[in-house]
Amino acid sequence: MNNKIYLDNASNTPLLKEISENNSKFLNQIGNPSSNHSLGLVKKFKIEQARRKIARILNIKKEELIFTSSGTEANNLILRSCIKSLKIKCIITSFLEHKSVLETVYDLYKDYNIVVKFVKNNDKGEINIYDLKKKLKKLKENEMPTLVSLMYVNNEIGNILNIKKVGKLCKKYKIYFHSDTIQAIGYLKLNLHKLNLHFASGSAHKFYGPTGIGFAFINKNINIQSFITGGRQEQNIRAGTENFSGIMGLTKALEVFHKDFRKNKKYLKHLKTFCIKEFKRNIPFIKYVGMSESLKSSIYTIISIAIPKKELITFKFDIKGIILSQSSACMSTEYSHVIKALRIKRIKNKTILRISLGIYNNKNEIIKFIKILKKIL
Repeated sequence: MNNKIYLDNASNTPLLKEISENNSKFLNQIGNPSSNHSLGLVKKFKIEQARRKIARILNIKKEELIFTSSGTEANNLILRSCIKSLKIKCIITSFLEHKSVLETVYDLYKDYNIVVKFVKNNDKGEINIYDLKKKLKKLKENEMPTLVSLMYVNNEIGNILNIKKVGKLCKKYKIYFHSDTIQAIGYLKLNLHKLNLHFASGSAHKFYGPTGIGFAFINKNINIQSFITGGRQEQNIRAGTENFSGIMGLTKALEVFHKDFRKNKKYLKHLKTFCIKEFKRNIPFIKYVGMSESLKSSIYTIISIAIPKKELITFKFDIKGIILSQSSACMSTEYSHVIKALRIKRIKNKTILRISLGIYNNKNEIIKFIKILKKIL
C-alpha cells in the first residue's frame, strides 16, 4: 500500500494474501455457469460448492443464500422484494442505518406510500428497545404487515445492536426482521436462524474478500421475487450471470476468516484496547462517539472520536501517509446522517474521525498515527 498506514478497514479491507495469490486462476476460467456444456457445468458445480461452504459457516441452508454484486444490492433486493412480494405496508427502521437502507426505504415510501416509522435512539446511538416494542405492539393490533430493518453493527460508530432482543420481539409479534449484517459477518459468530432473522446481507470486501460481490440471506420459508428481471439465476431471485471469480474469492475469505476467528478477534481487541490507552495517555481530551470506547457494546474494529477542529482533516493525514475516514458527506465538513441522528451537543464545532482497525495493522502504526494527530491538534 505504498507504505501508507491504512486505518479505513470498515470501508474496504485489503485482499487476504491467500486470495490475491490464487484468485487470478478463477479470472481466467471461461464458460457461463448457466450454459449446459462441460465448462459451464464445472463453474455451476463450484458455485454450488461455495454456497454450501458459506451456508455452513452462517448456519443456514444453502438455498437461503443468494449471491449479489454487493451489500447495497442485497439490501435493495430484500427491501424492494418485501414490498413487492410480501405486501409489506410498514417499515420500522432507525436514522442510524446505512444509506443503502435509508435511501431505499425513502424510495419505497415515495413509490408505494408505505408507512415508515423510526425507532428512537439515545445520544450514544443505542436503539430504544422499549420504543420498538410499543411500535410493534400497536402495528400488530392494527394487523399491518410490517418489516423491521435494523443493522447489527453500525459502520460509523461501531455500536452492536441487541439483535437477540429485537429478534425475539419480532417473533413474538409475528413481524418480518431484516438486519444489515455487513459489518458483523466475519467478526461476530452468527447463527441467523437463532437470531430469528428472516433476511440479512453481507459483502466480501468487509472481511478481506474482493469488491463487487455480496450476498443476501432469505429464509427458505419466504417466497420473494427479484426486482432485477432477466435470467433465472440464483433460484430466480437475482437475475444476471454470476460473478464466478468474486464468489470464489468471497468463499475463500470467509473460510480463512472463520478458521482464524479467535486469533483475529483476540488480536484486534488487543489493538483497539492499545489504541484507546494511547489516546488517553497522549490526548486525554479526546471524546468518543457512540459506544466505540467499549469492547462490550461496540465492535472491536471501530473507534469513533471527536476532535476539537472543524475541518476536512483527512487530507492532512493522507499527506503524512495515513488513510482513515472522516465522518463527513460530499467532501465537506458536514456531519453524516448518523452523527446528526445522535444529536450530541458536545460535538459542536468538532470533527469526527473513524479509526477502523484490521488484521494487517500493528501497534507501531497506532503510535505513529496518534503522534501525528497530536501534532495536528
